[in-house]
Amino acid sequence: SKGRVAGSLRTVLCMGGRWQHDSLSTLPCSDFMPLSQVIERPKRRSAVRRLGVVLTLVGLASSASAQTDSPFSLQGFGTLGMARTTSDEVEFVRDLSQPSGIRKDWDGRVDSVLGLQAAWRMTPQLSAVVQGMAKYRYDRTYSPEIAWAYLNYDPTPSVTLRLGRLGTEFFMMADSRWVGYSYLTVRPPGDYFWYLPFYSIHGGDLAYTHAVGDGMVRLKGFYGLSNGHIPLADQQWEIKGSPMTGVSVEYQLAAWQVRASYANIRFKHDLPIARELQAYSPDPLASASLLSTRDKRTDFYSLGVVYDQGPWQIQFMLNRIEQGNLALENSEGGYALAGYRVGTLTPYLGYSWVRSERRETTARQAIEARIMADSHAHQKTGIIGMRWNVARNMALKAQWDAIRGDAASIFPYRHEPASGRWSGKMDVYSVAFDFIF
Repeated sequence: SKGRVAGSLRTVLCMGGRWQHDSLSTLPCSDFMPLSQVIERPKRRSAVRRLGVVLTLVGLASSASAQTDSPFSLQGFGTLGMARTTSDEVEFVRDLSQPSGIRKDWDGRVDSVLGLQAAWRMTPQLSAVVQGMAKYRYDRTYSPEIAWAYLNYDPTPSVTLRLGRLGTEFFMMADSRWVGYSYLTVRPPGDYFWYLPFYSIHGGDLAYTHAVGDGMVRLKGFYGLSNGHIPLADQQWEIKGSPMTGVSVEYQLAAWQVRASYANIRFKHDLPIARELQAYSPDPLASASLLSTRDKRTDFYSLGVVYDQGPWQIQFMLNRIEQGNLALENSEGGYALAGYRVGTLTPYLGYSWVRSERRETTARQAIEARIMADSHAHQKTGIIGMRWNVARNMALKAQWDAIRGDAASIFPYRHEPASGRWSGKMDVYSVAFDFIF
């Protein structure tokens, strides 16, 4: 997987379990305070003091650099973020994995994260990688979790095989979504990434790289079982054990990178809607059959183009998601983003959009129509921001997202009005401190 940052700062690469950047750390995980203590809204300690704590941690990590010839390495990443919106009608979330979001008060739950990655190179061809992460979870806690735990085997310079718990790569740049330093923006554009609450699989992938002309082609395929939950109201949609399959082809030529991919998931369980159907449907069994997601496949198609050279960084992404069930709507989304680096500052502009296709609900029961409408999204977002590389391996960001959608565009917001409609207008203001070590 490859992180992208503004201009020439190509400092975060996770290829074969090796993080390539300017400093390595041996700071043990136990030296970190719980994430929940760092990001909760200020009560007993100020935001300035919390920022000082994080800066101290990064300084300690940088000073505890490991020897470059050691077979063991320990690196980390993190974000201390705060955000607020201009709406109390719905709650803004980063993606579907978050059970609640933010309104008009400043809050740190959406973007804040701490992560550590350890690697052990046993032989020149064989290595082991483990990555742990603490962030706001589906169960409303900040409990640390193992995001990656796999063996990496390189039988030849062109072939890489990984087995274990892997990050998902449904879309370009998707597997580094929580490494804020690797992104130009405060967070990946939601209109494009909202539909990906899948962060890891238990399985394997195989990649083959070959030179073509002056560039490199990389073919990759993966298979595994999903690991996770999607919070829906006060219940959880269990997606653990759902099979996932995907393939991608990527071509890189100088500053250009193009990637096309296909992936799918076959859900193992139905949506947790039995209680609602029992209460409001005249025929709960028929409604449950109509809205079933069990053994139904969802297909993800994507195309991405990135240009990163000198002061310019430009990204353009498109996706289409086709649902194999009637409970969720098909959708299309994308974004365009451009940043221009001037010294340590990189102002950027972006535009993203998502549009889903309404299901025919004329002959449906009211509860069936309401559940089908819960996945409707039709909106666009203007993005304006500034990134400041304030110090080595550290960046401060400020961003304004102007969201404009139709009144029925309630996906994936949380705690929407009972009517299923809102104004469709929201501004999101965000600040973030990102770091790697």
